[in-house]
Amino acid sequence: MRGETAAQPRAKGAAVLSVYGDATGVTRLRDLRQSGSLKLVFPQTHRKQAEAVFVNTAGGITGGDRFALDVDVQTGAALAMTTQAAERAYRAQTGEIGKVTTRLTVQNDATLHWLPQELILFDHCALKRRLDIRLAARARFLMVEPVVFGRAAMPEVLSNVTFQDRISITRDDRPLYIDGMDLCGDATAHLARPTIANGAGAMASVVLVDPAAQRHLNAIRALLPPTAGASMMGDDILVIRQLARDSFELRRSLIPVLNHLTQNTLPTAWRL
Repeated sequence: MRGETAAQPRAKGAAVLSVYGDATGVTRLRDLRQSGSLKLVFPQTHRKQAEAVFVNTAGGITGGDRFALDVDVQTGAALAMTTQAAERAYRAQTGEIGKVTTRLTVQNDATLHWLPQELILFDHCALKRRLDIRLAARARFLMVEPVVFGRAAMPEVLSNVTFQDRISITRDDRPLYIDGMDLCGDATAHLARPTIANGAGAMASVVLVDPAAQRHLNAIRALLPPTAGASMMGDDILVIRQLARDSFELRRSLIPVLNHLTQNTLPTAWRL
């Protein structure tokens, strides 16, 4: 109708995945359901560990989009998950917010490597993400979450964005790692502040939950640039925070760290 803004098409996608370890230690598919714009593909790894790549066939996220992923890594299984490429949060119409909800469950004597590639925020994007990880007492877990604030090559200024990010890791229902970020308005000006990001255009958080985490600390610190730091939050919890000028610089320093922590089994998509 004249004077009204036509409703725009919106992307929706959902996937449910569960894997288990068989008697020989090979990770097998138990359940897979997927719908809409969220798809999972499974490259051949020639290892006992399985690999899953999730693909957003909509090509990005904008206001009103809805995506949900639920993963269960059962006893004896080892799974690495990544994205086909960097995800993009595009410009949204006023009052519309895209939502991405991910729930990961890792059972006893199971391992999950959650290794999505970068999320790139565009000016006027509006996105809320929530990542909930539930670990059993003897679960092993590695996570990286890289975020890029605009494309440096353009160059882009994020003068008006809405971005809310929540990460929760629990073990036996007890909080292990809780993190959150809220960016609203002029993100470029906010990130330019010396006490916030000192002008960095990209960042990443890495968390390793593993009985051998302490053994990696010195090697990881030797790999990190001056704009990153690593510390132990507990006997088996290693946390890394990193800032970088742009996505290229971030990836260049992240890949050696992830190679070390995955014992050189980083998914191929990270090397393309």
